[in-house]
Amino acid sequence: MSFRATVESMSKIMDEMGITELDLERQFLFGVYRKHIHLSKQQVTSAVAMPNFPVSGDAKNTNSEPAGDDEKISGYALKSPMVGVAYLAPEPGAKPFTSVGAQIKAGDTVALIEAMKTFNPIKSDKDGVVKEILVSDGQAVEFDQPIIVIE
Repeated sequence: MSFRATVESMSKIMDEMGITELDLERQFLFGVYRKHIHLSKQQVTSAVAMPNFPVSGDAKNTNSEPAGDDEKISGYALKSPMVGVAYLAPEPGAKPFTSVGAQIKAGDTVALIEAMKTFNPIKSDKDGVVKEILVSDGQAVEFDQPIIVIE
């Protein structure tokens, strides 16, 4: 099997198994002639919308003013599908993906989460209006942490 055929075969296996990175190396004549390739595919990640998930004032960004104990926000909370660092704009100084009061559609990118030096787009899976952004740019987020509330 040729090296190209090996790479194509491994790429198909990566897709089938959900693998995003793979290193291949082939040596000939005791290492005199060597081929090395690193395959890396970016996996698109969607945030999960939880219907009628109430977000209390305690889950808000710590940089905002504290909310009253009786204040509840109803709506859909887009949650982080992974641990990482959240970014609200495609690059430093750029216009944010979305803002409070903005109309968004399913499939719109609302944030990026950097995990293991890979930027993963977080896409809305619901149409609506952004009611609140619960994280700040560059803030560390945990798995299943609410990021944005959509009404």
